[in-house]
Amino acid sequence: MVTMNSSYDIGDSNHDAGGDDENIEHGRPNKTQLKREAHHLLDVGDQIIKLSADDLDSMSLPVELREAVDIARKIKSNSGLKRQRQYIGKLLRTMGADEVEAELRRILHRHDTNTAQFKRLERWRDQLIDNNRQAFDEIIERYPDIDRQHLNQLIRQAVKEKHQEKAPASSRKLFRYLREMEEALTT
Repeated sequence: MVTMNSSYDIGDSNHDAGGDDENIEHGRPNKTQLKREAHHLLDVGDQIIKLSADDLDSMSLPVELREAVDIARKIKSNSGLKRQRQYIGKLLRTMGADEVEAELRRILHRHDTNTAQFKRLERWRDQLIDNNRQAFDEIIERYPDIDRQHLNQLIRQAVKEKHQEKAPASSRKLFRYLREMEEALTT
């Protein structure tokens, strides 16, 4: 026969649903939050590993973290890479990754901006070749100092090549000219 101890109060148990809430109230994160943060730092480490060498050089990483990232970039074994990724996550946890994350976000934002700019210039080039007057007006509005005669000449050459089914050399020149105008505008 099982007897119940009447002094056992469910609310006093550390195993109840409120136990995690008590930890948070006392400033201690719960296990789930710690795991979430650890996975987030693993993702941050993965993004750092995937950066180009130039982007990696532009970051001011602590020496130990930079060495760990360089080693990870050389590892071919999946299990070895997994261990190295975990080590990088540990380094990020112990050093406080706020500054590293801010630098990473800055680099990724720059890449996103460059990609959007590239796609806009490609779209304009294609629209100019398709004789879209609205795109021409947008370009003139964005780049008031553009050489219209040169732009029209590049468009005519690109259209001619397209109709003759030749290699798109003039189309590339048109894109380069638009990119030059964008770079002149942003500098």
